[in-house]
Amino acid sequence: MPTVYPCVPGHEIVGRVTKTGSAVTKFKTGDVVAVGCMVDSDGVCEECKAGLEQFCPNLTLTYNFPDKHTGGVTYGGYSDSVVVDQRFVLKVPSNLDPAGAAPLLCAGITTYSPMHHWGVTKGKKVGVVGLGGLGHMGVKFAHALGAHVVLFTTSPNKKDDALRLGADEVVISRNADEMAKHAGSFDFILDAVSADHDINAYLNLLRRDGNLCLVGAPEKPLSVSAFGLLFGRRSLSGSPIGGVAETQEMLDFCGKHNITADVEIIPIQKVNDAYERLLKADVKYRFVIDMASLKGAA
Repeated sequence: MPTVYPCVPGHEIVGRVTKTGSAVTKFKTGDVVAVGCMVDSDGVCEECKAGLEQFCPNLTLTYNFPDKHTGGVTYGGYSDSVVVDQRFVLKVPSNLDPAGAAPLLCAGITTYSPMHHWGVTKGKKVGVVGLGGLGHMGVKFAHALGAHVVLFTTSPNKKDDALRLGADEVVISRNADEMAKHAGSFDFILDAVSADHDINAYLNLLRRDGNLCLVGAPEKPLSVSAFGLLFGRRSLSGSPIGGVAETQEMLDFCGKHNITADVEIIPIQKVNDAYERLLKADVKYRFVIDMASLKGAA
């Protein structure tokens, strides 16, 4: 929907409970909790009953979305407080740094959910295309799930960081010989690139019944060769975030494996500078706003 102003963004939220309603049973004052991309759904449709609230036809997103309860639109986490139905509030494992945990609510679940759905486990060969806010989480999850992880990048200077994050190999995707060595060998490839790119080069790397899943969202349609899918019975899919239960499962998995996003903390006053740096890919790998800085805002 078009942006309705004033708009308060923010859908990767971690904070502390300051007050609970009389009917709240899951949380208490002082708990460290999280809120992701959703704050409501109808709870009665087929998708909600399956625990897939992200596909609910009556979903309410965390900001700039029609608010069925108060009218107007929802406001997000770039604020000093936010009120959310307990059904859409999540528990943050105590061992996770709150700043590093915040991006798990979107970047984390966006990469965890398709790996969970497509059965990434020990012994699988998994590719991750792109090492950004999504891609670096994909590498961490695939590694923790026990897969053999190959990171594809156009930037040779990202090799060391990819290996640090858990990649077993790094392939420079512009190098045809390096790409050819992996032909027909991947069980699953997570494509986290939002720029225009040749998706057929990656389809050809899938083994029989392999899947390429899009989590990046290029602005223009991608051209797909039918033969790249036909031979090998390969499939191309896409995936958004996960449902509430799966998001909690992801957070618990992160707590068990001590996984958080690599972040740079900034005050709200630096948000425009951060945006300009984001356009230049000058961030490793997620900016997180310390909302306490609102008290110093003009």
